[in-house]
Amino acid sequence: MRKGARTRQQILESTAPLFNKQGYFGASLTDVMRVTGLKKGGIYNHFESKEELALQAFDYAYEQVSRQFMENLRDKSGAVERLLGAVEFFRLQAVDPPVPGGCPVLNTAIESDDSHPALRERARNAMNEWRELIQRIVQKGIEHGEITPKADPDTVASILISTLEGSVMLSRLYRDPVHMYRAVDHLTAYIQNELAMPSA
Repeated sequence: MRKGARTRQQILESTAPLFNKQGYFGASLTDVMRVTGLKKGGIYNHFESKEELALQAFDYAYEQVSRQFMENLRDKSGAVERLLGAVEFFRLQAVDPPVPGGCPVLNTAIESDDSHPALRERARNAMNEWRELIQRIVQKGIEHGEITPKADPDTVASILISTLEGSVMLSRLYRDPVHMYRAVDHLTAYIQNELAMPSA
């Protein structure tokens, strides 16, 4: 990796946690300079604007979470086991998140909303990827007789994501992972008792 590319990577590694914890609007250029150790010119040699840096930092943060999420599913076989693995990933993330500050998709979605459409679109696209993954797992599970045919893939995705992301918020707000543990236990029972076929 060339020096310029390495510096750009180091900027993203430093600023992804900053934006994830303080938000795009909460993190100033002074904060960016502090965490990177670079002056304004050094940062803008690699990024045209703070907005571009924020977008790229989000992409970097999401990539870290997505990579660990998929690694957690790699050794799982079958729809039920993969759904349980997806839920369990959040239990681990409650105490040791891939990016400091919690879920970057949740944080970005809440902060950007209508005030920063480009960031909002990034968060929405990331969430779409997760929704579609869960939908595919459920659909394949139905086709293979592992999951009840009464299950609606989109509904299952909504239930899992909203419950888990809500528990991320509560755990962050109260600085207590018990909210995540309760959500994971509840969703585990939901998957095993309401989605899984008796033979699964």
